[in-house]
Amino acid sequence: MNRASISLHASLCAAALAFCAHARADDVVCGTLESATGGQDAMITLREGEAVNFWRGGNVRHGALHVYKDGEVYRVYWQPEGSGDQYVLANEGTNAVRLILTPTRGTKVDTGPGSLPPQKVLSCPAM
Repeated sequence: MNRASISLHASLCAAALAFCAHARADDVVCGTLESATGGQDAMITLREGEAVNFWRGGNVRHGALHVYKDGEVYRVYWQPEGSGDQYVLANEGTNAVRLILTPTRGTKVDTGPGSLPPQKVLSCPAM
């Protein structure tokens, strides 16, 4: 794991600290976030407008990433296509997140700190 990925993981958890509970053995994966351009196992590039699909029960919801920076902290949000809602990616380890509906914080930037592997989603929003 590169330094940017480590920083991102720490930043994502810090961004949603009030909501972020560490993954437990009984957590159920309810979906997956995957790159919409690179294929099933492709890395998700953390940049403004990056196309990322949310897979849940065989259905796909298209969306895009939005990247914000607040001091040294990056916050990455996923926004479903056609929706005004944005969900912060709250880190739950190397390849798992919770999607938390929350107002954006920071200043929008073009690029974030690297990339992530496809992410298992441990809390799926009702869409």
